Amino acid sequence: MQAQMLAPAAVLIAWSLIMLLWMAFTRFPAMKKSGMDLGNAKPGGRGQDLEGVLPDKVQWKSHNYAHLMEQPTIFYPTVLIIALLGGTGVDALVAWIYVGLRIIHSVWQATVNTVSVRFPLFVLATIALAYLAVRAVTLTMFAV
Repeated sequence: MQAQMLAPAAVLIAWSLIMLLWMAFTRFPAMKKSGMDLGNAKPGGRGQDLEGVLPDKVQWKSHNYAHLMEQPTIFYPTVLIIALLGGTGVDALVAWIYVGLRIIHSVWQATVNTVSVRFPLFVLATIALAYLAVRAVTLTMFAV
């Protein structure tokens, strides 16, 4: 069951790297088109400095990549705890649901980005993560 429990985390890691590449392959051409040159970038410049400079649709990939560096940081140790302490098939299924929802959320945010769809996807993923968090607490606090 350990591998089945850890597989969703591995897939979400891979997906995060895909989003990083998608962001780079859209951002760098947009920067070039707008006349920006990384060689002349101000010291300490950050991606946030590109808000309002690059088209919103280009920035959506960056926003999503940042999101993948936020909430999933709770997912990874949660899945690890469950895997180490004896997760069930239901736990693995919920982990896959979380990852699936995050991937759908990413694609939606990076392409269409209407909040009326994006927010429910986030809420459903958060509910799955909350279930996993309760399972991790239960396994650690009430282990026999």
